[in-house]
Amino acid sequence: MKRAQDIIKRYPPQYKKAAVIPLLDLGQRQNKGWTSISVMNYIANLLEMPPMRVYEVATFYTMFNREPIGQNFVQVCTTTPCALRGSGDILNTVCNELGGIKPGESTKDGKFTVIEVECQGACSNAPMMVIGDDFYEDLTPESTKSILNAFAKGQKPKPGPQSGRQTSENSAGLTALTTKPYGPGEFCLPEFQ
Repeated sequence: MKRAQDIIKRYPPQYKKAAVIPLLDLGQRQNKGWTSISVMNYIANLLEMPPMRVYEVATFYTMFNREPIGQNFVQVCTTTPCALRGSGDILNTVCNELGGIKPGESTKDGKFTVIEVECQGACSNAPMMVIGDDFYEDLTPESTKSILNAFAKGQKPKPGPQSGRQTSENSAGLTALTTKPYGPGEFCLPEFQ
């Protein structure tokens, strides 16, 4: 409740309804990763708004899960940049490694749920997937298996690019800004120096 009140305080009192998205996120995190009708009703009551308004938000945004999910929520991006870099193979690898489940399903032990999603915003590091709140990028079928096996053992592999690059730099290395930049006045014509 303290955290919810801190969120509500970020908004002027007449606009406290604007806290609905962060409160839905908080409620979902406290409800094992999904937004139940009870969570939505509680938030509606807390924000003094019609429950239908909260339902509209929770059903519009794909970040809110309307059904229970597994302990490890695997979201595989299959938007064009990831698709061009092999996300179909990554999705197939995930599904096969998790016992042949299909997107939208959970493993029988409740450890994993996998879904196919649209862009997660890591296009330059495609293909990628998100597990929990962490991005796993530059995936291959082998690195995907390794990541899933670590989670299955209760470990958390290092998020980020799996190819060895540090962030989102070009995978071919530096191709621009490879020399010292020009200083002021170096482009001036002689008569203006």
